Amino acid sequence: MSQITETLCGTSFSNSTVSALCQQSDPAVQAFRERPLSRAYPLIIVDAIYTKSREAGAVRSKGLLIAMCVNEHELREVLGFVTGDGESYETWSIFFQPLKQRGLNDVDLVVSDNHSGRVRAIKEHVHGAMRQRCQTHFSRNLLDKVSARQRSDIKTRLKDLYNSPDLEEAWRRHESLLDLLEPVAPEAAAVLDSGFDDITAVFNLPEAYRKRLRTSNSIERLNEEIRRRERVIRIFPNEASINCLIGSLLLEQHECWISGKAYFTMDGYYLDKNKARAAAVMIRQKQGKVA
Repeated sequence: MSQITETLCGTSFSNSTVSALCQQSDPAVQAFRERPLSRAYPLIIVDAIYTKSREAGAVRSKGLLIAMCVNEHELREVLGFVTGDGESYETWSIFFQPLKQRGLNDVDLVVSDNHSGRVRAIKEHVHGAMRQRCQTHFSRNLLDKVSARQRSDIKTRLKDLYNSPDLEEAWRRHESLLDLLEPVAPEAAAVLDSGFDDITAVFNLPEAYRKRLRTSNSIERLNEEIRRRERVIRIFPNEASINCLIGSLLLEQHECWISGKAYFTMDGYYLDKNKARAAAVMIRQKQGKVA
């Protein structure tokens, strides 16, 4: 901690000062992690980053699982975080179970990438919520399966699909892109076809809310702030130090968000969300897809 404060603040602190800072921050971070979730949290984004800590005399990789949201009062929050050994289904279950016990409810959409353990845990623990697969991650996965000379054109067509005015037009652009891919990049065509429902779940929301929720970019910016501090340390002395330092950062960001500007105007969301979802269901049924 002394090394961190000297690097970030430009001055050194005594051992006693560092110890006092840690003693003050630990209870605050713990209270933050255990606070009741007493609002509705319709829109959630989850992600994980990896860091390193010492454990049993060895340096081990640790996954830091994080959830942020937009609550019913139009503000972002950091819902919670967990440090674990990776991103298995079991670890994500350990992450989601306390959120539910603390009162997580009324979730309409969860944005995430396509990690299998994460996807399974979302389906089992966030009942009734749609899952939006991050379009940025999806594009990378698909473009890895096309040749370099095709990549620019396919990338443009994917963006056109994402920017479709409605789900029906997105379906038409999907079919057109499939026709292009199948003869020249069948693996990419298979990725597009199997992932279409997941990357277009956001069309179940009113149009004004789609752009910010079709990727996990908002939580990626939070991850960048974590990385900026974490680079100073490189290897944490133990898991508790991860929770203390990064937990303090997340608490600070949370307080900034809940005292800042509205992220969305949620009046239109609650008025129009059922209409948008019903329209999407009709289009999926028309195309032989049951929502």
